[in-house]
Amino acid sequence: MEEITLKSTLQKAQFSELTDAERQLIDVAKESTFNSYAPYSHFHVGAALLLKNGTIVPGCNQENAAFPSGLCAERSAIFAAGAQYPDQPVMMLAIAVRNSKGEFLEEPASPCGSCRQVIIETETRFKQPVRILLYGTKYTYVMDGIKQLMPLSFTEL
Repeated sequence: MEEITLKSTLQKAQFSELTDAERQLIDVAKESTFNSYAPYSHFHVGAALLLKNGTIVPGCNQENAAFPSGLCAERSAIFAAGAQYPDQPVMMLAIAVRNSKGEFLEEPASPCGSCRQVIIETETRFKQPVRILLYGTKYTYVMDGIKQLMPLSFTEL
């Protein structure tokens, strides 16, 4: 049996090192955490997408007592963009999280597996990677494409 090592490369940036567009998108994601409905996990997630036409689409997690019926912030933003702007590629996605104390996490949180798969499908659909910003108060992870988080992904590409 052969062992294979998979590596992911991403950047770790201070907020001040990000571009104006990246900081603006993170600010929208942070604001979106306040629209989150998370009475069970108390994990308030906000997301924001930048579309090719310059439109920003926010999203936030919406929980439900029947757990499969809720929706993550990333997917709520991606699906809203698909419904309202079906021909606009997603250029960038920012994610921010607040904890049960209402504080933003110091270290970035990454998307769940289902969201990662939806991001892969978005990249496949528009034939380009999505720049991803995972916000934390200490630093932000920056990556060009979801394959940095999911190198063995389920896709035709």
